[in-house]
Amino acid sequence: MKDILTLGIESSCDETSASVVLNGRKVLSNAISTSLELHKEYGGVVPELASRKHIEFIVPCIEKALKDANVTLKDIDYIGVTYGPGLIGALLVGLSAAKALSWAENIPLVPIHHIEGHISANYLEYPDLKPPFLCLVASGGHSSIVAVDDYGKYRVLGATRDDAAGEAYDKISRTLGLGYPGGPAIDKAAKEGNPEAMQFPRVHFKDCLDYSFSGLKTAVINYVNTTKMKGEEISVPDVCASFQKAVVDILVENTITAAKKEGLTHIALAGGVAANSALRAAMEKAAGENNMTFYRPTPILCTDNGAMIASAAYYAAVHNKRFAGLDLNAVATISLEEI
Repeated sequence: MKDILTLGIESSCDETSASVVLNGRKVLSNAISTSLELHKEYGGVVPELASRKHIEFIVPCIEKALKDANVTLKDIDYIGVTYGPGLIGALLVGLSAAKALSWAENIPLVPIHHIEGHISANYLEYPDLKPPFLCLVASGGHSSIVAVDDYGKYRVLGATRDDAAGEAYDKISRTLGLGYPGGPAIDKAAKEGNPEAMQFPRVHFKDCLDYSFSGLKTAVINYVNTTKMKGEEISVPDVCASFQKAVVDILVENTITAAKKEGLTHIALAGGVAANSALRAAMEKAAGENNMTFYRPTPILCTDNGAMIASAAYYAAVHNKRFAGLDLNAVATISLEEI
C-alpha cells in the first residue's frame, strides 16, 4: 500500500490550523495560529472576532503546513476538514478553504467531526493504539465518554447535561479573577492549594454516566460570594484545588466505570482539558489500579489542531470511504454518532 498524505484543516473555535500527516499516524507539519490573546480581554471567545482572524490566518497556515512538510498540493491524497460542531462563522472559513482546494486540485474531501478529531490525536501519539478503546473527551465545549468500537465508529456512553468541564473552569476562573482561559490558570493555582480544604459537590446520576457541572460551579461561586460578604479571606489556591479535585474525581470515576461496563482495558484522554496535570495524573493512577492501559496526547495535540483532523480523515477515507461533495456545509451542533 502506498504512503498516503492527508492535509487536515481545523477552524472550529479560536485556533486556525493546518497539518500534513503521513498514513494517519506521523505528523509531518502542524501549523497553528491562535487568536487567544485577542479574546482574553473579553473573558471568552468572541465569535465574530474569531471568524475574522481565521480569514487572516487560514491561507498562511496552509502554506506553512505544506512548506514544513516539504510537499505541494499535488502530493496530497485527501483533505480533511472540521465541519462541526463549533462556531458557524469560524467553521465556514476552514470549510471554504478546504472545498476550494479540493475543487481546484481534484483532491477528495473528507468531512470530520471535531470530537472525532480529538479522539484521533491519540493515534498520532501512540502508533500501536487501535480500536476498540474508551476515550474521555473533555474540553471547553464538550465532556463525553466515547466507546471507539472501530475507526470511524463511536458510541457516546455519557455526556454533560449542562456545562462542559472546560466551561466550568472558565467560569470559576473569572469568579476568582484569574482570567481566561481558566483551565491553565486554575491548574497552576491548584498546585499551591489543599484539595481537601472545601468539600464541593459531585453529581452522580443513578442510571447513566452523564456529567453535570452546573451545581459544582454554583457551589464554588456561592462559597466565594458568601466568604466575601463575611469579610473573610479567600484562599484562591485552596478553592482552585478543591474545585479541580471535584471535577477530576467525577471525570475519572465515570470513565473507569464505563470501561468496566464495556469490558475495555484501554482508556484514553482527549480535548483541551486532557492537558490538565491533575486529570492526567488521576486517570493514570486509576488506570493502573484497574489494570488498564492509559493513553494521553501531548498538550499541543490536546488543543485544537490540524494534525488530529488529518489523522481522523485518513481513517475516515481509508476504512469508512467517507467523502463529501462541494455542498458540504458547516454544522454548529451534531452528535458524534450521526457522522
